[in-house]
Amino acid sequence: MKKLVFLFLLSLLLLFLSNNNKAPFRPLDLLPFLPPAISLPLLQSLHSAVDLLPSFVGSVASAENKLQWKGACFYQNQAWLEFHNQSLTQFGGGTLHIKVNKAHSWTCMDLYVFATPYQITWDYYFISREHTLNFKQWVNQKEYEFVKHNGVSIFLMQSGMLGTLKAMWDVFPLFSNSGWGESSNLAFLKKHMGATFEDRPEPWVSELNPDDIHSGDFLAISKIKGRWGGFETLEKWVTGAYAGHTAVCLKDSDGKLWVGESGHENEEGEDIIVVMPWEEWWQFEQTQDDSDPHIALLPLHPDMRKKFNETAAWEYAKSMSGYPYGYHNMIFSWIDTLSDNYPPPLDAHVVASVMTMWSHIQPAYAANMWNEALNKRLNTTGLDLPDVIVESERRGISFEKLLTIPEKDDWVYSDGKSTSCVVFILEMYKVAGLFDPIASSIQATEFTIKDAYSLNFFENNMTRLPDWCNKDDSVKMPYCQILGKYRMELPDYNTMQPYPHMNEKCASLPPDYLRDDYC
Repeated sequence: MKKLVFLFLLSLLLLFLSNNNKAPFRPLDLLPFLPPAISLPLLQSLHSAVDLLPSFVGSVASAENKLQWKGACFYQNQAWLEFHNQSLTQFGGGTLHIKVNKAHSWTCMDLYVFATPYQITWDYYFISREHTLNFKQWVNQKEYEFVKHNGVSIFLMQSGMLGTLKAMWDVFPLFSNSGWGESSNLAFLKKHMGATFEDRPEPWVSELNPDDIHSGDFLAISKIKGRWGGFETLEKWVTGAYAGHTAVCLKDSDGKLWVGESGHENEEGEDIIVVMPWEEWWQFEQTQDDSDPHIALLPLHPDMRKKFNETAAWEYAKSMSGYPYGYHNMIFSWIDTLSDNYPPPLDAHVVASVMTMWSHIQPAYAANMWNEALNKRLNTTGLDLPDVIVESERRGISFEKLLTIPEKDDWVYSDGKSTSCVVFILEMYKVAGLFDPIASSIQATEFTIKDAYSLNFFENNMTRLPDWCNKDDSVKMPYCQILGKYRMELPDYNTMQPYPHMNEKCASLPPDYLRDDYC
């Protein structure tokens, strides 16, 4: 007990010193040495998974134009780049000089990531002096020309070494298939989106009647733990959607109910498009999906149901069955603007850096996720990410601008047409006539899940909902939640009239996710 009192008093002393002159330590620097019962709650209040995202400082391309900035630890920093040919190779290399000064304490450090389209590295600094980072040689002439004109990009981990490690400790639980993972996802969404997760009364599974479900009815799904739970949490945060997955209902000529879904895992572990019997799908969600799915049924409005061309919808669903999930265009439905889709400190520079890193670690993954899509935007074929960036800059198109070019529904990729879970449904709605008479000006691949459930296609009269819809819940929602412990929120549900070129230039910044009219 005396030790705890001593450490507490020492912290107060150091806090006083830090408010006057540069302290030997900051209270934050001392936290790792305090008992876990004291340090962990304080660390958890200061850092989160968002702190894993680096902040773009700038690019440096020469010794003449020095870059200056304020770091997290060192408040006065400079960087410049000198080209050399120490390797005696055709294109030589370069030395990045980084001069750091005026640290706010004696123990802090700054952690940096350095990137070109062809390579990525990192370093950290805790001594006030000039440091150097050597690029022994440029990969090829394209990298040499790119660096000469655009420079090496510098990213700062704003929370420093300690905060970054703590943020990693926070982000890993998002993907944990456990109660810890579930609580971590809920806490993240509450903090960064303002979600509430109110408890629903039991039973948490509806005794629904499939006869009351019709073709075109929309299934909004939210997974809150495990691999998909963590992925969906990050997807919700950047897009503003309060659901992370979707499926659609179809009835055949015999009245049998089916579910169409892009992103169903087959026996080989591949995520594909399927059309499967309702009973099989519903049984899986209740008993085998370990991500703790929450599911809401969004019935179509009667006028939309009359308009829905069931034959055309079935033909589309069958033509897509068995194709892979639409990874190619997944991120491009989210990025519409140069800067207003990136939650701080995320930005296009960070996205490019992450893409570069993944292109080295998982080249096949990178090709599937963005390389083909970026080639579509340049009308090129076969370029890898570095070559895409160089070619884009050569044409005078910045990389952040390239990311905003709208996806086209008729683009065909190496493995066929690419549709994510919600794009699969909205393209079905297009062929079924729900977007008429403006269907030709709608790109379903530009819609996020929030964009989809915001369409005014759904039932707006609660008296027409089935008798079993939310019957045990005192809070009457305009849709039917059929599974889940927590009440599902869908802000802006059923409010937006379709218009030409919808969702092609829309902002989506948390926590309010405000957008311009007719963007």
